[in-house]
Amino acid sequence: MATLGRFVLAAAIIASFSNNGAYAFTPSVGCTRSFTSHQSRGQAGITGQAMVATSATKNNSQHKINAIRSSPVVVSEEAEALSHSKTTMKLTPSYELFQILTEDEGGQKPLQTGGNTNRDSEILKIGTPDTLAGTKITDFQGVGGNKKIETLPDPFKMVEKELKPFSDSISELVSSDQPILSMAAKHFFEKRHGKRFRPTIVQLVAKAVAAATPEQLFTQMPADVKEGDNGSIDGVDDSYASVGGVAGWEWSGASEVDVEGGVVNQSNHKGSDVWRKQAQLGQIVEMIHVASLIHDDVLDEADTRRGGESVHKLYSNKVAVLAGDYLLARASVLLARLENTAVVQIMATALESLVAGEIMQLKSPPESLLEIETYLRKSYYKTASLICYACRSTALLGGHTYGSNVATACEEFGFHLGLAYQIQDDILDFTAAANVLGKPALADMDLGLSTAPILYTAQEYKELRPLVMRRFKKKGDKQTALEYLYKSETAMLKAKNLAKFHAQRAVDALLRLPQSESRDALLRLTHAVITRKK
Repeated sequence: MATLGRFVLAAAIIASFSNNGAYAFTPSVGCTRSFTSHQSRGQAGITGQAMVATSATKNNSQHKINAIRSSPVVVSEEAEALSHSKTTMKLTPSYELFQILTEDEGGQKPLQTGGNTNRDSEILKIGTPDTLAGTKITDFQGVGGNKKIETLPDPFKMVEKELKPFSDSISELVSSDQPILSMAAKHFFEKRHGKRFRPTIVQLVAKAVAAATPEQLFTQMPADVKEGDNGSIDGVDDSYASVGGVAGWEWSGASEVDVEGGVVNQSNHKGSDVWRKQAQLGQIVEMIHVASLIHDDVLDEADTRRGGESVHKLYSNKVAVLAGDYLLARASVLLARLENTAVVQIMATALESLVAGEIMQLKSPPESLLEIETYLRKSYYKTASLICYACRSTALLGGHTYGSNVATACEEFGFHLGLAYQIQDDILDFTAAANVLGKPALADMDLGLSTAPILYTAQEYKELRPLVMRRFKKKGDKQTALEYLYKSETAMLKAKNLAKFHAQRAVDALLRLPQSESRDALLRLTHAVITRKK
């Protein structure tokens, strides 16, 4: 549990960069605002009120479900209130912005609110041809279709040259005067670096958003929106719509862009300061991810990672914890140097989410362990949050505002891609051998965790439910659960369909962006996520 405390400390350190009296999202009086649409600002407040009204009408069964659903708390409500003011906002979890479950399983799109106002907008595509419009992930081979995915650009080859010096540069960034600490921190970057999945996503998203022109900038309010003397909007709750308040997120957060022409595009992007900062964000994301792996291996007492020995087995628990702490500290410093405190707060929230996922994994009430939605929320906190927040932050660094169509599409893509990745990972835990995975098979069950395949099996065989609720603690529980899983004709299929659902939603979000090679490469990457064998 000490490791969790260190994660919380790191999140607090990062967040402190963005909470010094005034918040970066706060527009100064007379400053230029970027604003997506006349509607989004007023609509944000209105939908917030609608959400309250709707929640009051939920039936009793839904209240019972919410009562057992685990809500991880890292910081107390009182402490959280002290760190916020009228000009700051606690990010809404992505699963409250975008659909987490299929309609067949009771899922529905969350109401529109700050952060997802432009969730379904097609405005970026008006008058722009797109050869992939309407694409379904199931059109391609390996997922039920006939089309060859190889017709799309290879995501890894597209950024291969840009990521080639990645190991060298990141090794320099985490160098320390202490040899053992330095070697432990560099372990995954030099010897067990994997495919650099997350930096690849960031690089491709950076290229994709460069193909989209930032939405309209203006210095005056639209004629049909009336603003009061204190920055409020007539008819909309002041706490929601005041300048610099929650609605302020809709038209702020974009980095100042210093490129020829004043706007990032495909011709001036590579080699620019924007490109450099986005690439550095990719390094930061990988540092946070690797730190979480090192700490997770200590908590889980895992012997292997990425086909080799885990850091704590090579050195010691103490060295592993310190190496993880050191990576988080370096990530914090580098994050501050991006000079965008909106991005700092977003990425700090991603770090906090990693802690929330660990707490949720350890402390969920037994009844909630049977719920697919609880499993998906935990997967969001532990896996998808870092990916989706990195995607949105990449858009902000590229000059797009928080509430823009571009930034919203980026977060939604990352949210669904991250969940699809985790679901597929959990399927492979039962179908792939340990030497292929690079980590022990059935590791989750050894930790008492139930993932999608087992949860769908428990829906079919009620005899399995007590085993799930007691986290397979009794002798023979794991073997019994496996027997039920392999006897089921639907469980694994349902798990695969859930992965396909999220992959398709990721594709839908991508298709709202203007077509470019990098966007199409991200579509191919999404296909790779749910067809991979390791």
